[in-house]
Amino acid sequence: MRRYRNAKILATLGPASSTPATIEALCRAGADVFRFNFSHGSHEDHRERYQMVRQVEEKLGRPIAVLMDLQGPKLRVDRFEGGKALLKAGQQFRLDMDQTPGTEERAPLLHPEVYSALRTGTELLLDDGKIRLRVESHGPDYAETVVVTGGVLSDRKGLNVPEVVLPISALTEKDRKDLEFGLELGVDWVALSFVQRPEDVAEARKLVQGKAAIISKLEKPAAIDKLNEIIELSDAVMVARGDLGVEAPPETVPILQKRIIGACRHVGKPVVVATQMLESMIQHPAPTRAEASDVATAVYDGTDAVMLSAETAAGAYPVEAVSIMDKIIQRVESDDTYRMIMQAGREAPENTAADAISAAARQVAQTLKAAAVVTFTSSGSTTLRAARERPMVPVVCLTADTRVARRLMLAWGTHCTVTSELTSFGEMVEKACRISLDEEIAKVGERLVITAGVPFGTPGTTNILRIAWVEEFC
Repeated sequence: MRRYRNAKILATLGPASSTPATIEALCRAGADVFRFNFSHGSHEDHRERYQMVRQVEEKLGRPIAVLMDLQGPKLRVDRFEGGKALLKAGQQFRLDMDQTPGTEERAPLLHPEVYSALRTGTELLLDDGKIRLRVESHGPDYAETVVVTGGVLSDRKGLNVPEVVLPISALTEKDRKDLEFGLELGVDWVALSFVQRPEDVAEARKLVQGKAAIISKLEKPAAIDKLNEIIELSDAVMVARGDLGVEAPPETVPILQKRIIGACRHVGKPVVVATQMLESMIQHPAPTRAEASDVATAVYDGTDAVMLSAETAAGAYPVEAVSIMDKIIQRVESDDTYRMIMQAGREAPENTAADAISAAARQVAQTLKAAAVVTFTSSGSTTLRAARERPMVPVVCLTADTRVARRLMLAWGTHCTVTSELTSFGEMVEKACRISLDEEIAKVGERLVITAGVPFGTPGTTNILRIAWVEEFC
């Protein structure tokens, strides 16, 4: 199950991918992390899928991460008479708290927190931006608007308020119940939707209590204003281009994507690019050339992972979607231009012993043409530091903690293996050589660059670098 690429693949599970055979096929095709979308499905559905993933994990002998994606505070208009209404450009249209079904003159928007944040001139986007309204006046329970872009508006369509920080938590009551269930189940990552400010991440972290890692989904432009603070409080970040592309002008989304990836790489935190990557493969067996270029661009930018949503959850060709994404990544990473970009974009190490060791390991591996950089870690920090350096060889992560191994499956270049605790330095080197051979990472006669922290088992103490010939210990 060795991957011959560095960027990872997240695949969303759903109706098209909810059997052990399909999950195994997705994993063999290249899926490293499975996403459970809690906007859909019951708790029992997710429990069954989780058990299937763990069965496949045991069969393949390779850690597999599970990410639960919380729905978040999705804003929606309520229902209409007859299920829909036609809005014409230039007409007046009212939003209010009246639960009476909507008409062509008004609609129920039962979110009082929205009205308190509005200003005259604020733009409201409905149905993924297909319909646009501009606020002319407002009160604590209503908004009078004019239709800028008309169209048919139907029941329960979503509403976005660009460039406005809404006074709502990123966690709804449903999210809290889902989170409790997911943590009890044993998920490895929790994706927090519609993060607007650092406080949203801090609130989630109190609830998670270290039982899972947190990935903040950036899908509101307001979050970009607090980007560095949000990254600092998160374990990883997702460029969620769906809603981000609704609230931000389409021409700015690629710029924001590069900015977010760069900020995450700077501090060594994993970053995922998501949404509409191979959208046409929901219905077709091959992607468009533009979609292949989109995946390639994210890889050239240095993203840790790329994600498939409906392509694997509900599409007709889930395994093929993962397979072609795997091929695109491999082809890009074998390109000399990719290597040049990674080298040019490499961040200077921070002024710490751990960063100095990690930077030296990458340089030594490159100079000696070593087979891999091997990291021993109890918390994951040693491996993440090694991945931040973007070495052109695999980063082999050896850890005694299954949870750490699973979480690190999201990080760039990592090949994770669960092993027993170490008792001596000699045992560390011998184990690194043996596992690298068993996992087909290295061959007899090749060298490994090994980093670890002594005393063993103490988080954040990367202070050892060792070069080992594989045949010396195997």
